[in-house]
Amino acid sequence: PGIVYVDQPFRCESRDPQAARAGRRHGHRWCHMWSEDLDALHDMAARIGMKRAWFQDKPGFPHYDLVPTRRAAAVALGAVEKPLMDWLRERQVRRRHAAMLRAETPLGLEVP
Repeated sequence: PGIVYVDQPFRCESRDPQAARAGRRHGHRWCHMWSEDLDALHDMAARIGMKRAWFQDKPGFPHYDLVPTRRAAAVALGAVEKPLMDWLRERQVRRRHAAMLRAETPLGLEVP
């Protein structure tokens, strides 16, 4: 299964009424939970009580927004704490490296 990540909580007041109510209960502190493996992400979300309707299907960064108590539950179940900016930089390097390999690979050969 894929690795599921969470970043550090940050303060953000939501404009969505339901999210704003949840935010008020937790000091408007949220974090992101994401994975390159969407099955692993949705499985972790279900295990910590998140509804699939809360999934943020953003191009380039599909994720869930978590309040601190759900973040703690995700970490207890194995989510890895990682600064989002570090992961984004690492992903960019991986993608550049893969593109370079594809460009250097003779036609007909498969690159992982």
